[in-house]
Amino acid sequence: MNIITSLMRDGLSYFPHIEFLNVIEILIIAYIVYEIMAWITKTRAWTLLKGLLIIVGFTIASYLLHFDVILWIMGRIATIAVTALIIIFAPELRKALEQLGNKNIMNIFAFDSKSSEDGMSEHTVDELINAAFTMSKPKTGALIVIERNENLAYIEKTGILINGIVSSQLLINIFEHNTPLHDGAVLIRGNTIVSATCYLPLSENMRISKDLGTRHRAAIGISEVSDSVTIVVSEETGRVSVAIGGNLIKVNDGEELKKELSVLLEDGKEAKNVSLLSKLLKGRGNDKDK
Repeated sequence: MNIITSLMRDGLSYFPHIEFLNVIEILIIAYIVYEIMAWITKTRAWTLLKGLLIIVGFTIASYLLHFDVILWIMGRIATIAVTALIIIFAPELRKALEQLGNKNIMNIFAFDSKSSEDGMSEHTVDELINAAFTMSKPKTGALIVIERNENLAYIEKTGILINGIVSSQLLINIFEHNTPLHDGAVLIRGNTIVSATCYLPLSENMRISKDLGTRHRAAIGISEVSDSVTIVVSEETGRVSVAIGGNLIKVNDGEELKKELSVLLEDGKEAKNVSLLSKLLKGRGNDKDK
């Protein structure tokens, strides 16, 4: 028995002592790496990264084969490559920093300080569903952004102030063809239509279907830089979709849309209950729609 105890003690001594702060540090690093890789795969940086990996492999091969001239050339190129990359990817870097600035850091580690009273009522959800599928029949294009935890004041400022209670008739009138407010998006906060004709950032995700129009790209774009939920009605097909987290989800009827909204808005109320580990494990995809 003493021999077994001694072996276990000696075996455990080979492993480094890991404290709670070390675990937190590992999770933070994993989260940062995950976000960087997710950002890279959604932009032109993914294509560039594959090219860089080829160059790095070529450089390593040159080092192993003692190709001194090639190594000298690579060394000179590397000195200006960083500056060139910053210039080339300035728009993507700016977008990434904007997204970081819009995030509430406490959403990652802490509990939500918002009360359920700040959320959307069931009546408002029903009005949104009614409006979406009423506009779907005559193929009236619509773009409705629902704010959750991340503040969208910067989107609100791009539109015309409304500050009206959410109703299906008001939404239908806003998006009616040839009306002054039908272009752009409507922003909803709680049970209020805050503003209309809002400008949304277009998604630059290279994996999005080429068939998607500007309205759908805008819906995906705002969902990529915030935690908002966006309802989009296609002007070509009348199809209703929901954009969330860079994904576009098709919905076939009002009941399905209500189920999606109920889950997403409830998740929004409990966003700060989501652990860092669960966020790391959350997958990202992209459904095609038109």
